[in-house]
Amino acid sequence: MKNRGYLRTAALAVATCGTLLASAACGSGFDEGGAQGAAPQSSGPADLRILIGSSGEAETTAVNEAAAAWAEATGNKATVTPAQDLVQQLGQAFAGDNPPDVFYVDASRFPDYAGVGALEPYGDKISDPRDFYENLRTSFSRDGKLYCVPKDFSTLALIVNDDLWKKAGLKESDIPATWDELTSVAEKIKAEGMAPLVMGDTRDRVGAFMVQAGGWIASPDGKQATADSPENLKALEYVRTLLKDDLARYPKELDAGWGGEAFGKGKAVMAIEGNWIKGAMTADFPDVKYTAYELPAGPAGKGTLSFTTCWGVAAKSRHKEQAISFVEAMTKADQQMTFAKAFGVTPSRQSAKDAFVKAFPADAPFVDAAGYGRGAVNAPKMDSVLADFDGGLQQLESTAPAELLKRLQKNIQSALGN
Repeated sequence: MKNRGYLRTAALAVATCGTLLASAACGSGFDEGGAQGAAPQSSGPADLRILIGSSGEAETTAVNEAAAAWAEATGNKATVTPAQDLVQQLGQAFAGDNPPDVFYVDASRFPDYAGVGALEPYGDKISDPRDFYENLRTSFSRDGKLYCVPKDFSTLALIVNDDLWKKAGLKESDIPATWDELTSVAEKIKAEGMAPLVMGDTRDRVGAFMVQAGGWIASPDGKQATADSPENLKALEYVRTLLKDDLARYPKELDAGWGGEAFGKGKAVMAIEGNWIKGAMTADFPDVKYTAYELPAGPAGKGTLSFTTCWGVAAKSRHKEQAISFVEAMTKADQQMTFAKAFGVTPSRQSAKDAFVKAFPADAPFVDAAGYGRGAVNAPKMDSVLADFDGGLQQLESTAPAELLKRLQKNIQSALGN
């Protein structure tokens, strides 16, 4: 399931070049300054190799169909391969100096790929790049360059079980719009003997409160640590209060592997999740009626987290022109809508918003939050740093938030070399 890719809880050792990918890239002709020498370009028709991290058969089929249409229109070929383990397979491909021409790049991995010169910075060659949501462009930019364009995205929303909400004596007018209101309705739900809220125990869920308080882990350009701030402290103290008062629970406390499972089983009235919960609810809990709403605003206003993936083009591809043409075709607004209808993703182009909301009105809260969503930490060598922070968040009830943030600040500064 798509959300599982964002839940990293095991501590990872920092490799020489920062991550498995970076290590592979460092051994395959890349350095911190970029690719060593331009790859010779083929002038004839291309046979592009496309590696995707597919969410399932529906996505694989849709991408294959789109690739076939592009190939027929351009006279090229395109072979789409769904990866079993995208990060591992890309690492091996770069280590073998034989990367695919085009491949999915998760926003959390982008800094490592870009930092070692593995990516061709082609963003300005795609039509109307500013049509992509600004925060998504930021997620895939480095030193002012848009390296790769986002294929789709999701934000976090408040998912409410309609029947349990009514059982707690609440109405739609009671949907919380602020932290104070969230606390109030959670107390009412708890008084009825139900768990009010479930959310994942990592920064990929708890971090939304940091954004709502006006903070975040690092600066947008990824060059400065911003973890140890009064805003972040306020956020973690609030979440800690929710947890200690049993107004919010982590999935493991409800005998669930993730928030969507606990929510689907009726173990919590509310959940904080992304639009990937739709697939799980349809497949595993089809009888549960639920509604998505924007997350409650914090002291600094509305805030959420944004999760996205881009179409990466290998710096060492021999078919860059054709690869960019392929990405252009995959990211047209009408093609993004085709993907949305095929496997439930949200288009990354703003020009597709109206059509998307018309087709999927229940998903409007996810799209409406695009303008204020915060993307992944845009800095290299963060895996072990963020895994350590996640470990601390899992012990938030018994750990002082100030100590967690001081440790995070120190670790980020160390990783960044400042």
